Amino acid sequence: MARTTVISAPGKVLVAGGYLVLDPAYSGVVVSTSSRFYTAVRDQGSLKPTTIRVRSPQFIDATWSYSATISPNVQVKPAEENTGRNKFVHLALQHTIALAMEINGPTVVQDKLSQGLDITIVGDNDFYSQRAKLEALGLSRTIESLSKIPPFCPTNVTLAGVHKTGLGSSAALITSLSSALLVHLSVISEESLSADSGEGRRLAHNLAQFVHCVAQGKVGSGFDVSAAVFGSHLYTRFDPSVIQDLMNDNTAKLYPILSASNSAWNYKIEGFKLPPYTRMMLADVDAGSDTPSLVGKVLKWRKEKKAEADTFWTHLDQLNQSLAQTLLQLSKLYDQDPQNYKKAIKYLSSLQAVQVLLTSFKIGVPTHGNLQQNFQTLGSPHRPIEQTRLLDACMSLAGVIGGGVPGVTGGYDAIWLLVCDPEDSKPDQTPLERVERTWSTYKELDVSPLSSEESLAKGLRLESVDSILGLADLLSVP
Repeated sequence: MARTTVISAPGKVLVAGGYLVLDPAYSGVVVSTSSRFYTAVRDQGSLKPTTIRVRSPQFIDATWSYSATISPNVQVKPAEENTGRNKFVHLALQHTIALAMEINGPTVVQDKLSQGLDITIVGDNDFYSQRAKLEALGLSRTIESLSKIPPFCPTNVTLAGVHKTGLGSSAALITSLSSALLVHLSVISEESLSADSGEGRRLAHNLAQFVHCVAQGKVGSGFDVSAAVFGSHLYTRFDPSVIQDLMNDNTAKLYPILSASNSAWNYKIEGFKLPPYTRMMLADVDAGSDTPSLVGKVLKWRKEKKAEADTFWTHLDQLNQSLAQTLLQLSKLYDQDPQNYKKAIKYLSSLQAVQVLLTSFKIGVPTHGNLQQNFQTLGSPHRPIEQTRLLDACMSLAGVIGGGVPGVTGGYDAIWLLVCDPEDSKPDQTPLERVERTWSTYKELDVSPLSSEESLAKGLRLESVDSILGLADLLSVP
């Protein structure tokens, strides 16, 4: 039976740190999602040696073939019969195989590619809008309805025409693909991914950051790749200069720079998770934002209004860090007294956020006087007023702690909410149900829920084919 390697990587939600996370002086609060991208790499004897076939079966015309030349330099060339280009896939193949050759030598890599590789890449349904599928099945837009859609549901559009939901699909794709290749080509071991921050995981991180930057044409903040590798955490970005030589020179050696032992990778990862009995809820608002364009506008404003911007940035950072520490403190309170914590959550689920601020000191929850303000400023100057009004409507509901947008820049994408999720609530009276009712009746924007929650798994994960519902069927297609 053909050897198969399956690696998954989660999506992301930036809970705090919009725009600020671009600056190494500030940190962001990153939550990884239960929605994941999966890459399955198989030896394929029916292919010509050093031929690589990549399939993305959720899309129309999404099969690409490549030929790899190993010596004297690695060259991965798209086949002429390809119906289109996928620069994310192409660059991940090119640079991962080149890195493998630098580390293991051309003979080993040539042997690993001798039977050809068959690669299948799929993303969980939440990465793409499921409105059309729900309508086709005659289902209402609820989280329960989403569970009735088959896994890895076909989108019935080309890759260029898909509506994404802003959960970091490109970062999760590149991370899962490049990491699966690193394992399959024996650059890192399967066991190395069992450690939360071992050398294998750090090498996978550095490579995925570089490939993602090359694919985007610029060095971004990297929080989305970091979430895909490490899971939920407090993130401080790396100095962009670490990969500048690689960005400018296609002939530069990869391994000296991407090595896990290279101290110039000065990003910081600090532990974080949402408190017990709280839940992250996400919804697609049927639009999308051009992240590079929005970032450029804000960076221009910051440069032109430096003193004003620096003051604003510092104030936001103080609020963000206070928020992060409050959420971490809630987890400590649960560890110290689970029963009283559960009672407090149940009580809070009946209160609006503004009432929480007035009563928190009475029930042992750390006060956070700027909580509501913090949540409302997480987005950006580019967050549409319609989206702000939607978030305000949600935050007026009992049991909703706050909300924002999942990316670095705001704009139309998804929204996220943090809500109380107590035990033994009466039917139709939970915060989750209140939110879903509001979304289903909201008129100003077309809102459709996502099923994702926070993932407690630490980012990159080795998978087995049989443990992922629907994956074996996709791999059985010749």
